[in-house]
Formats: sequence, structure tokens, C-alpha cells
Amino acid sequence: MVEFPRLFPRRLRPGDTVAVVAPSGPVDPARLERGKEVLKGLGLDVIVGSRVLGRERFLAGPDSARVVDLQAAWCDPAVSAVICARGGYGATRLLEPLDWDAMRAAGPKILLGSSDITALHRAFARELGVATLFGPMPACSLLGAPEGPEPETLSRLRAALFEGGSAGPIRGDRVLVPGRAEGPVGGGNLSLLAALCGTPYGFRADGHIVLLEDVGEQPYRIDRMLTQLLQAGSLDGAAGFALGSWVGCGDPDDVLAVLTDRLAPLGVPIVAGLPVGHGSPQFSLWMEADGVIDTQSCSMTGLFRDPEGAP
Repeated sequence: MVEFPRLFPRRLRPGDTVAVVAPSGPVDPARLERGKEVLKGLGLDVIVGSRVLGRERFLAGPDSARVVDLQAAWCDPAVSAVICARGGYGATRLLEPLDWDAMRAAGPKILLGSSDITALHRAFARELGVATLFGPMPACSLLGAPEGPEPETLSRLRAALFEGGSAGPIRGDRVLVPGRAEGPVGGGNLSLLAALCGTPYGFRADGHIVLLEDVGEQPYRIDRMLTQLLQAGSLDGAAGFALGSWVGCGDPDDVLAVLTDRLAPLGVPIVAGLPVGHGSPQFSLWMEADGVIDTQSCSMTGLFRDPEGAP
């Protein structure tokens, strides 16, 4: 496998403290409370950032407040994981004002989130060199639903978060290009990867297995964003592609045709239909951890390395 300098946080143990913050869009209080109870049901002590329920237009409060909550949680030695309440929009606005020196000095811990949190996954990889967890969030429908969390989503989250957990392969439903690929997992939400092009946090495939997923984007927009990434060289050197869910993106056959047209010419293994992203269930996947695509079983496996000598 391609080797990259990566730090792996200690995974959680029952009784650990986790902090919920809102770096992106406004949070629904009822969903947040239900999601908090789900996390407590996993045996965790849950604290909520003081600014989580803020609101300013389409954001969960002003940038300064969201930065303070995120940075304070990351730098608090009592906190073992920072969990983003939801996505939406706004994480990209925090990348410059964050004090990366202070966060680097705090050492690695778990960051959990998906969708708009792709911006933080990319920035944490670049600035901190730390593996992060792409997965469900407490104020979203799969964890914070009135009827309770979606069972497989919760099971996979538990296996990813806690020491000793091993979720096994994530199976897709379509092979676009056959083969086997190994490499660190990168990428995330397609819209965010396109938005980060030309910034210091832009994605470069360079030996990665590239996860791509999105929600509410029509096929022509998916084509446009993939074309942007291709023309920017962002996908050069990709080891393979793991394609997740494309909820509300129009005719699934049209989406698949676009993905095949733009990605298959790269000649690397591609598995589609993985339950990662915005669909249900939503499996958790460690970013910057080693991954394997095996098209014979139409699956992807993530291989998290628990740090040696973790306290």
C-alpha cells in the first residue's frame, strides 16, 4: 500500500467524553436531543458546545462562534472525540480562522461527520495528518429520528468508533471497472471536493481510494463537478473509486452513466452502490485509513490502525 504520514486517534471506550459541535448549518434541537441520547446509549459522556443551537441565516451562528466551539472541543484534553451535529453548509468558512498550531499541539482524536464536514476531513488530513471518520451525525435523520436510530447505521458506527470494533466489508451493488485496489481512503462529498478545488485544502488522489457521494445534484451537475476535478488534476493517480449513495440525484441509471463516462477511462477499479453518504443505511468509513477494493466481492474494506501504546 502507498504510505502516507498519518496519525490514528485512539478509538473510544465506554465512559469516554465526546463533544458535539455545529460547524455547518443550523441544528434542530429535538433531533439533537434524540441523537445525544443515542450517543449516551453507547456508553459515552456527551457534552454539547455552548453555541451549537446558534443561528445566523443558513449557518449555525457566526463563524467566530463556530470556530470557538470546534477548536475548544478539539483542544480539551478531556474530550476523546469531536462529533459534528449535522452538515448543511458552512464548514469551508472555518478553515482559515482555525488555529491549526493549537489544534496540532492538542494531538490526535476522533472527528466524526459527513456531507459538508468533508471540508474538515480534508483540512484535518492536510493540517493535522489525522485519520477522521466519515459517518452519521446525531442531529440528522438516521440517528436523531423520532422512531430511533436506523439499526445497521448505529451498529456500523459503534464498530468504527470503539476499540476492538471491526465492521467488515462494505458491499456495493455494481462493478464499473473490475480489479483490486489498495490505498488510503480519501475524498468524500463530491460538491465539497469541487468547492475546495484551487484552495490549500483541495483534494489530490495520489494513490488514494477515492470515495465519492452526493445528494440532490442532478446528473449534469455531477458531470460538471467530476469534469472540474479531472481538469484540475485532482483525481490523477487514484488507486480506485468507491462510489456511495446519490440520493435525490435524478434517474439512478443516468447518474451511473455519468460516473462511468467520467471515471472508467481512468482504468482503475470502481465499485458503485456502497451504503456510504446520504442514504439509509449510512455506513461509517475511516478517511486516510487503508482501504481495499475487491470487485470480485463487489466490496470495500477499511483497515483502521489502532495506535500502538494508546493510553
